[in-house]
Amino acid sequence: MSEPSLRIGFILANNFTLSAFSLFVDALRLAGDEGDLSRQIRCQWPVMAARMDPVRSSCGLLVTPTSGLLPPGELDYIVVVGGLLRPGMPLNPAARAYLRHAAASGTTLIGVCTGSFLLCREGLMAGRRACVSWFHYQDFKDEFPDQDAVADRLFLVDRDRITCSGGSNVADLAVYLIKRHVGPAQAQKAQHIMLLSRIRSADDAQPHPPIATEGDHPDERVHRALLTMEQNLGAPLSMDEIARRVGLSPRQLERRFQQVLGVCPTAAYRELRLRYASWLLNNTALSVTEVAIEAGFADGAHFSRQFRGAYGHPPSLHRSVRIATDGSAPARTLINPGLMPPERRQYA
Repeated sequence: MSEPSLRIGFILANNFTLSAFSLFVDALRLAGDEGDLSRQIRCQWPVMAARMDPVRSSCGLLVTPTSGLLPPGELDYIVVVGGLLRPGMPLNPAARAYLRHAAASGTTLIGVCTGSFLLCREGLMAGRRACVSWFHYQDFKDEFPDQDAVADRLFLVDRDRITCSGGSNVADLAVYLIKRHVGPAQAQKAQHIMLLSRIRSADDAQPHPPIATEGDHPDERVHRALLTMEQNLGAPLSMDEIARRVGLSPRQLERRFQQVLGVCPTAAYRELRLRYASWLLNNTALSVTEVAIEAGFADGAHFSRQFRGAYGHPPSLHRSVRIATDGSAPARTLINPGLMPPERRQYA
């Protein structure tokens, strides 16, 4: 029997994201054999660890390793599957030493979900760019202020490092590697059986617009409040709850927003939600009512009035009307253009 065309070893961090791991492995499984036999013929996917103890995922399910730490030269890629960002040791010392050894030997390392954090912590992303989720972008910049990172694409190939923002994007990365090493027919098979309507490229924008600020405000509490707002667009939090989460009283939060941004927290929150609604109208087939609900507006009429006030036309015309700003933003914005998809930066 011929050697597999694609050999990928997995290292699972403690509290790893199960969906990121399972999507990657299932694509390899479907491409690795004919029919539904799931033999590791064209692809191999050992789950490696120094010890065979089960590894706990973030949802509580356990995965048992299938192999020890294989010689890096026997693998085309080593994938580090990250998960929860919590204190502790996501990788044991043996796994960390193994990754450093694999990097020195020239094996390409892949970080999925928060696996990019783990590679950076080992000093394995020096001189390379990292792709992270918009949801964890600020966490990444806080921990690695000197690391070049993007949150406007699905995954990023930078020589012998590949990083993926996680979620469903992992399937796109897996199919990309299958097509590259095994062939387009096998990649298409995996795509069709997994009911992936379209395989997106690395440069495609992440499904949610990365609209948070990047930390250039002088007040860290304001910055964290904006991030909290961004992470709760569809079900808006009360100002009391936002203030509590950043360690301020509602009155202190109001005063700091006025001092730093010149607007009240409610107005800033509304702008973020309208910006998200604009993105949904431009990038999805959702109805205006569905967009209103997705962006946290329970009343469609209220949403339409707010949208017209910000963009100069109703949301029902947003897909067909092309104004000077291409509908990308209100005239005044709190949003950092550096986090926006490249095709929209010129309009911010």
